[in-house]
Amino acid sequence: MLIFSLEARLKRQAAFDLLFRNLTRISAFSVLLLLAAIIFSLVVGSLPAINKFGFGFLTSMEWDPVNDNFGALVPIIGTLVTSSIALLIAIPVSFGIALFLTELSPRILRRPLGIAIELLAGIPSIIYGMWGLFVFAPLFADHVEPWLNKNVGDMPYIGGFFIGPPMGIGVLTASIILSIMVIPFISSVMRDVFDVVPTLLKESAYGLGATTWEVMWKVVLPYTKVGVAGGIMLGLGRALGETMAVTFVIGNAHELSKSLLMPGNSISSALANEFTEAVGELYTSSLIELGLILFFITFVVLSIARYMLYKLGKREGQAS
Repeated sequence: MLIFSLEARLKRQAAFDLLFRNLTRISAFSVLLLLAAIIFSLVVGSLPAINKFGFGFLTSMEWDPVNDNFGALVPIIGTLVTSSIALLIAIPVSFGIALFLTELSPRILRRPLGIAIELLAGIPSIIYGMWGLFVFAPLFADHVEPWLNKNVGDMPYIGGFFIGPPMGIGVLTASIILSIMVIPFISSVMRDVFDVVPTLLKESAYGLGATTWEVMWKVVLPYTKVGVAGGIMLGLGRALGETMAVTFVIGNAHELSKSLLMPGNSISSALANEFTEAVGELYTSSLIELGLILFFITFVVLSIARYMLYKLGKREGQAS
């Protein structure tokens, strides 16, 4: 009787194990199926625009719904520029926050500051957009943009990026708002991965006379490079796909200007502004193709990041 009960229990456990493995396999493949379905729907929806404009859609600055003449160059450049500037601002600030919380902050402040940063990550993007439009943009127009025009606008090479009427809204404003939005994500990930560095490694470096900066740069960052890169990619993904906050402050103008103070457009803000008003198959298809382009940009950026990490890890393996 005991042997029979043990055999029945083993069979039941084997059945549960098989069920669990199949469920996890189905869950993994369902993600791939969902991704394929999204790509397929975007491609099918974009076919009229692809057939009409071809590759010229990527290089044209025209956006004329009246005459059904569309181009994606302005939203593409706007998306890449705002996301790049946002990361240039957010990465060093996030690193400084994570460094302070893990190495320099008094213990009594670490938890409150960490919670405050996580709360910032939970603020809806539309709140950031409203704050940017009604609070930040007027202050930026009254105090920062006139200073930039006066002190930076006449500089060679970079002066052309900071000239223009002080309107408050524009590409630079959208980039700063995006950086504020992605800082909580990047800094939270950096703080968490910095915390998993063995204390022995850091104490050994300090014992050899290393400064806090040298410990972070030569010990902590190499140990956590994959996690740090993952946090940066998380922030980049948020910046590339952000819609409402950018829509409020970028100006939503299908114009290409060298100055960062002038209004521009991004793919996500163009979709948010115009999709409900799109009339006609070609107009709708052009907007769907913008979505396909954004998907492709995100895929390429993430692929490049993974390749860089792979090459870095391979180089370290050869050196060791």
